Amino acid sequence: MDNTKIRSYQIVSAIFVCIAGTLLHFTYKFFGEDSFVASFSAVNESVWEHLKLLFFPLLLTTIIGYFYIEKNVPNFLCSKTLGTIAAMLFIIIFFYTYTGIIGKSILLIDIASFFVAVILGEYLAYKLMISNFECNNIIAIIILSVILIGFIVFTYFTPKIEIFRDPVTNQYGITKNIE
Repeated sequence: MDNTKIRSYQIVSAIFVCIAGTLLHFTYKFFGEDSFVASFSAVNESVWEHLKLLFFPLLLTTIIGYFYIEKNVPNFLCSKTLGTIAAMLFIIIFFYTYTGIIGKSILLIDIASFFVAVILGEYLAYKLMISNFECNNIIAIIILSVILIGFIVFTYFTPKIEIFRDPVTNQYGITKNIE
């Protein structure tokens, strides 16, 4: 496949992830705190819940791209998986580093870091796709599945560790009774 088509797909994917991720920040409240919507939307202001805003749109573009691009780019799935992991790690490392240095989070920086993470993740995926990088798609599917299950399970059964703590309420996970 022509590198231009791959690059174009990655750019469209990045734009979609930025828009969809932003919208997913509000869908849980918009849909009346629906327990199904909670699975893929942020239910509080924790770092973990904000990673969903990145993961689920990227997962969708990965699934779509798999059917659109994978035939011509054998490392597509692994490349997107590594790009997704890199983007998530960027958000975690950047957030805890800058808040550790200045002592608080700043909304504008958090929003900007989300967009930077999307761009970095998609760029890494693109660079891997056009390289000679070889991988096993089964491993990529397992990794994405584990992350997916983790997001869903930890939404309802939230560990009491810092990444899951809502800095606004100091609570963990969903703060209302699930229907």
